Amino acid sequence: MLSLEAEVEAQALRQQGWSISAIARHLGVDRKTVRACLSGERVPGQRRRSQPTVIEPFVEYCRVRLADDPHLWASTLLDELRELGFSGSYASLTAAIRERKLRPHCEPCQAARGRDVAIIEHPAGEETQFDWVELPNPPVAWNVGKHAHLLVGALAYSGRWRGVLAEAEDFAHLVEALDAVVRRLGGVTRRWRFDRMATVCSPASGRLTPAFAQVAKHYGVAVDICPSRRGNRKGVVEKANHSAAQRWWRTLSDEVAVAAAQSALDALCARLDERTRVRDGQRATVADLAASEPLRPAPVVAFPAELVEQRTVNPQALVAFRGNSYSVPPGLSGARVEVRHRLGADILRIATASGAVVAAHRRAPDGTGRVVRDDGHVVALERAALASFSDARPCSHKTRRPISDAALAEAARLRGLDTTGPAAHVVIDLSTYAATAARLGSAPTPESTED
Repeated sequence: MLSLEAEVEAQALRQQGWSISAIARHLGVDRKTVRACLSGERVPGQRRRSQPTVIEPFVEYCRVRLADDPHLWASTLLDELRELGFSGSYASLTAAIRERKLRPHCEPCQAARGRDVAIIEHPAGEETQFDWVELPNPPVAWNVGKHAHLLVGALAYSGRWRGVLAEAEDFAHLVEALDAVVRRLGGVTRRWRFDRMATVCSPASGRLTPAFAQVAKHYGVAVDICPSRRGNRKGVVEKANHSAAQRWWRTLSDEVAVAAAQSALDALCARLDERTRVRDGQRATVADLAASEPLRPAPVVAFPAELVEQRTVNPQALVAFRGNSYSVPPGLSGARVEVRHRLGADILRIATASGAVVAAHRRAPDGTGRVVRDDGHVVALERAALASFSDARPCSHKTRRPISDAALAEAARLRGLDTTGPAAHVVIDLSTYAATAARLGSAPTPESTED
């Protein structure tokens, strides 16, 4: 390969009468290379490939995927190609996308670029940033409405992040998700940062709510609230939100269950811990940087907020909750009940809509598929089921049952016939006329009538 400078020199020497061999000896390259560059067969600065690149078999797949979704991240596409046998690097994939122009142009997105940004320094172990992500169009089987709720927490120094799915964004679900994220991150930093969540602070003033102040005391952290419209102040978690949406949620299958989706997200977060960062001129992975952060252990139990979720009793007198089923007394099939659980406790209670507690069980580990039944509920359900049986003979479906007089009267009313006058009681019975004719033997003639 000739550089652009060498190609310029070769052109000058050729015009001065030098031979191809002399130019090749002078530049220290092969004669065929010099000849190809002088004839225009090769472009200076670009090496001609002697064999197909590793991307060649996957070009059509990349073109189809990017045509379907022009905003699909190259890293997400790389994850898919890895499963198909692609052995190239991220850099080779992005280079192929640029050179072959595989990604369609999006004019609205190009117009939104060019904003100034700043880098904020974060000491190790100082700050964890939290944010809710509302993910649109969740699988129907999740039964969570138009959006799924994901709480993302990110260590501001190392960039390690974790996310936890929740059924809602109320105070109890926030505390439960916070505790799960903190334990996945490996510990507690000195400060937590939030935007103006109504469950954390007053959106107008930014002052902490009394309830969340108790949560902060339980975990021993100080809380920082971002000023209004200052989302860049927590840019680490915002970037994590983007990664979760693009590399996990965007390609999530419609058939996946909540537990499987959470496992897939945890696996993605573990993979992303292998990203490299530069700190003080030294390259290190996110996992190494996170291991060097001085994090305090999380409390033994979560803050005791009470979790309340609505459920429907099935015909077997069972209530589904977090991958397990819990029994209730018979007679509540189809009724809406509340599953109440105080975080950190072992007991789970089930109450009716009026607030009456009808069952209390020891909570089983989530997602184990266990059926937890109370012995009293089992006996009562068996008695109710046996009592509903009947020893009467089943109805015969071939019995003749003529239309009743009441039904005939209603039909006459619908037809507009009078059902109250004298004509309504006149019954024309042709069988009476037939019996009279039979007694006479024949119809009367005019002569017999004259006699």
